[in-house]
Amino acid sequence: MYKKDFPYFTNSNSVYLDSGATTQKPQSVIDATVEYYTKYCSNTHRSGFGDAAHATTEFENTREVLQKFINAKKKEEIIFTKGVTESINFIASSFAYMFKTVIISSLEHHANIVPWHMQGRFLNSGLEVVKCNENLDFDFEDFEEILKKNPNSFVSVAHVTNAFGKVHDIKKIISMAHDYGCVVMIDGAQSLSSFKIDVQELDCDFFAISGHKTFGPTGVGAIYIKEKFFESVRPYQTGGAVINSVDFKEGTTFLNSPYKFEAGTQNIAGVIAFKEALKYIENIGYETIQSRKKELLEYLDSKLKKLPDIIFYNDLKDCSGTRSFNFKGIMHDDISILLDKLKVALRVGHHCAQPIMKKLGIKGTIRVSLAFYNDFEDIDKLIVALKKALSMLKG
Repeated sequence: MYKKDFPYFTNSNSVYLDSGATTQKPQSVIDATVEYYTKYCSNTHRSGFGDAAHATTEFENTREVLQKFINAKKKEEIIFTKGVTESINFIASSFAYMFKTVIISSLEHHANIVPWHMQGRFLNSGLEVVKCNENLDFDFEDFEEILKKNPNSFVSVAHVTNAFGKVHDIKKIISMAHDYGCVVMIDGAQSLSSFKIDVQELDCDFFAISGHKTFGPTGVGAIYIKEKFFESVRPYQTGGAVINSVDFKEGTTFLNSPYKFEAGTQNIAGVIAFKEALKYIENIGYETIQSRKKELLEYLDSKLKKLPDIIFYNDLKDCSGTRSFNFKGIMHDDISILLDKLKVALRVGHHCAQPIMKKLGIKGTIRVSLAFYNDFEDIDKLIVALKKALSMLKG
């Protein structure tokens, strides 16, 4: 139904089931990228000639589109980055380093674990980890106990988890954290493609955004910074474009947000094209996206359950488009090799979430991550391929 909007599906004969790693791009995003490079390729916020002014206008238009898309109060609260990994590292090193304790969940992506290790934070030593139950649900009782012992901390939690697609109740997490004087950052890498985000309603302090997981280009993302923190957050990188004045003796003064946080030449084409992805989502509608993913996930689950010796780690409660599983006695890597030969594209491994894999006593899983452009035929082809692979591996 929607594949016609995505050139990949015309040019590839693979069944694409790896949207958790990156989403495919609609034609409008590709067209915007090509148009920039072929018609007005220039640097932004510098030169005054026509093409440069055009590029700057289109770049800043994306900031305004994204501001409205997530209902930020001001466009200055939107800072462009390379993606969620850079956004989290930016806030970790430029702001959260000041906090005695950082609180994360047990299902976090490495991008929300390793930056804290780089600060010398480890479990029970500047880093607290909220437990999950046997269904991988966020443990709110444990969270409250941690908050009681560590008020005024920095909380950083994924909205939708990468490895299992579990959806955290971030509104409740934010509210509880604020009750204990904490500041909250939400990793929205896996969520903006499927959920309407209203940062004012959520009242989050920081919200990290991915472009390439939201049907936009790779190498572009953003971080929403609540206005009250503009002066507290230090520039992450420095150089061109961020300065007001530079003097050997007097030193450097910076521009105001957002420009003081966007050093050097940005991914101009990527930022410009990103707004086309956001417009595409608005055109499809989140209600359609969510209902489509729900029916696909339920269909997938019903088919997988019929396969012999399959192992799941959670049910479908509070899940968004992702199913992770294994087969008893079979290495997930072996399955992957055979599925690739059968033209099925999905991901196997620890999915950049080794701690939760260790908790489960496994090295990784087979992960199917769906988007609204998938269809029942994709799932049927996956099941046929899995049956063939299992038959070959079991001899």
